[in-house]
Amino acid sequence: MKSAMHRIAPALMCVLLTMGSTLAEAQAYPTRPVRAIVPFAPGGATDAVMRMIAPRLSENLGQQVVVENRPGGAATIGMDAVAKSAPDGYTLGMANLTFSINPILLKKMPFDSEKDIALVSHVSILPFLVGVHPSVPARSVKELIALARARPGVLNYSSSGQASATQMATELFKYLTKTDIVHIPFTGGGPALVAVLSGEVSVYWGTIPPLLAHMTSGGCVSWASPRSIAILRFRTSRPLRRQECRGIKPPSGVASWCAPARRRRSLRGSIRRS
Repeated sequence: MKSAMHRIAPALMCVLLTMGSTLAEAQAYPTRPVRAIVPFAPGGATDAVMRMIAPRLSENLGQQVVVENRPGGAATIGMDAVAKSAPDGYTLGMANLTFSINPILLKKMPFDSEKDIALVSHVSILPFLVGVHPSVPARSVKELIALARARPGVLNYSSSGQASATQMATELFKYLTKTDIVHIPFTGGGPALVAVLSGEVSVYWGTIPPLLAHMTSGGCVSWASPRSIAILRFRTSRPLRRQECRGIKPPSGVASWCAPARRRRSLRGSIRRS
């Protein structure tokens, strides 16, 4: 019996030491920087929201939150990196509408969106604005619709990528107005916005953060819903009036924190306080 106990004791001690180390690490979380993955290129709404929140989250956690852009594959590349990361709380992601749409539109996903990734906390709801390059001969939504109907397939629009919120917003606009505007996808809202500012494309549906500076400088002509104007608190964006676009309700962009599925509960408190 004593011989058996002597053999078991070292193994038991190793287990206890390991458990103690694990518990200490959990209580001290985080002990190193946290990676926050944005599945789009820099400059878009999701990236802007992440970069506005990251300093506050860093302050709350006591460790730096490092924003990492992983664009491409209709946001599946970045989200796959989140899904396949260790569930230790040191990798977070920012999910938006694309995360919900991809399983419907894509035949094959590199991860299971229901089992591998869990939404941790809601972050933002951002109303959409519609912007056009100043060379487009339209100064109201009514004129834009008339122009698109008169020139089917001539106007084009940029988006953050396939299945992105910007694509869904513009496709909804096309469906409701019975217009034909050609889709040109990019890897994020930043490149999509640059395309309309340079005149490479005609139209861009985007949210407030990336469009704001260009609305005030005149880099693009934009129209906003009354709700958006109330948020902006100024009149540099022309109102999207009911009589100009009856039956069209501008959508909103939604963003949420996400993490590997097995880590969700322990992260909720820290993230929500931020």
